[in-house]
Amino acid sequence: MENKKTSSFDKVLGAWDILVIAFGAMIGWGWVVSSGDWINTGGAVGAAIGFAIGGIMIFFVGLTYAELTAAMPQCGGEHVFSHRAMGPIGSFICTWTIVLGYVSVACFEACALPTIITYIYPDFLQGYLYTVAGFDVYASWLIVAILVAIFMTYVNIMGVKTAAFLQTVLTVIIGLVGILLIVASVFTGSADNLEGQVFASDTSPLHGILKVALITPFFFIGFDVIPQAAEEINVDLKKIGKILILSIVLAVVFYAFVILAVGYVLPNSEIMASLSGSGLVTADAMAKAFHSSIMAKVLIVGGMCGIVTSWNSFLMGGSRAMYSMAESYMIPKVFAKLHPKHKTPINALYLVGLLTVLAPFAGRKMLVWIVDAGNFGCCVAYCMVAVSFLILRKKEPDMPRPYKVGPYKFVGVMAVLMSGFMVACYLIPGSGATLVWQEWLMAGGWVVLGVIFFVVCRVRYKEKFGSLVEIISDADAATLQASDRELDLALDNAIEAAIEAAIATVLNEEAAKQL
Repeated sequence: MENKKTSSFDKVLGAWDILVIAFGAMIGWGWVVSSGDWINTGGAVGAAIGFAIGGIMIFFVGLTYAELTAAMPQCGGEHVFSHRAMGPIGSFICTWTIVLGYVSVACFEACALPTIITYIYPDFLQGYLYTVAGFDVYASWLIVAILVAIFMTYVNIMGVKTAAFLQTVLTVIIGLVGILLIVASVFTGSADNLEGQVFASDTSPLHGILKVALITPFFFIGFDVIPQAAEEINVDLKKIGKILILSIVLAVVFYAFVILAVGYVLPNSEIMASLSGSGLVTADAMAKAFHSSIMAKVLIVGGMCGIVTSWNSFLMGGSRAMYSMAESYMIPKVFAKLHPKHKTPINALYLVGLLTVLAPFAGRKMLVWIVDAGNFGCCVAYCMVAVSFLILRKKEPDMPRPYKVGPYKFVGVMAVLMSGFMVACYLIPGSGATLVWQEWLMAGGWVVLGVIFFVVCRVRYKEKFGSLVEIISDADAATLQASDRELDLALDNAIEAAIEAAIATVLNEEAAKQL
């Protein structure tokens, strides 16, 4: 069951807006806390190469998104792609898994932000409350998490342009901090520091590179937020696909150059000392590059901005994915309500925002389990989108595709294999990303909740369940209205002519009788 309507969203996002939304989603806190681990695993150059390989892996998935987003620029992204290819059931599974990914990251960032403050102000933690899974929860930590969660929800309710402005400011800060580190490393670093850590020292170079490449795709999750806000983008459709790909390339370059900068500034002994100390290897590299401990805090602030940009993007993506499901009556219709003034999915934002407010009460460790389960959900959705890409090339070959991928079979198959490989990493023991039983419990609980929504909404909404709303342009809507008016006019003329003919026939018969 399908119907058509014009978009209810405001088209206010420009090219720069969607670029920083996607890039900011991919650049979180990992570049601050994980660079030492990456170098220790693959070496400085080896880790950078590993990220380039990981970028290529996700690049194929990005190409399928680029084509489908430009072809179907509709809120919900994955929901629309998979529905057109696989129908309502496939669409429900795909969208429900991506919602888990978005919501879990938003909840995790609510805990990550106040945790980072402790690196800048060690005395920040005050008022011990309780311990959850080995994590101590303090009143000061909880208050900051809740207040920022409320603020982030408010910003997103106030309009996507407001959220995009915040994203721009914070992404610029991230970029400037990263550039400061990279440029300073050129002048104060030394090639001698790379001795013993160009590649992994305890294994073969290839093995170290592959170990890093294995984990990198999970740091690129976030480019898929662009399709979620597709109805709000005021950019040429072909350009949308190009911007999506550009965001992935920029993320790869950022991660790779930060790794090289850290390795160029810090010798292996200092990296190991940092790992066993604060764990913030990138911040320690910044401090050494500028010969100032203050610059370490500057870099940590840049990392905090990365947390907020990820949080902002996934809050945006999660609310719109829920909106699209509600539009198709797959979850309660109440989540399809838009703010009358700001045109944002207000009830969906209220729900996701409430979850981010409640999440800190569960402690950081439990949220790590949830976000790992959420990343698994994102990878499942990626695989389903890649499959949808191939199906639609066969099923709807004449669909207008403003951004059309050339060798689609090769790209589609590679995207399926790459995303399927990412899913397998969560399943295969010893891969380095295998879900633990607590994370399977989180994923299983989400599946059960999805089954409940599926059954209840199918019973409640009957034939409306799974209906896909097709968004048409204002010009197309005007054309349809004009066609309707022409049809009405034609019918009126036909009826009038029939009546006149009937009257003429009756009069002729009466005249004949009189003769």
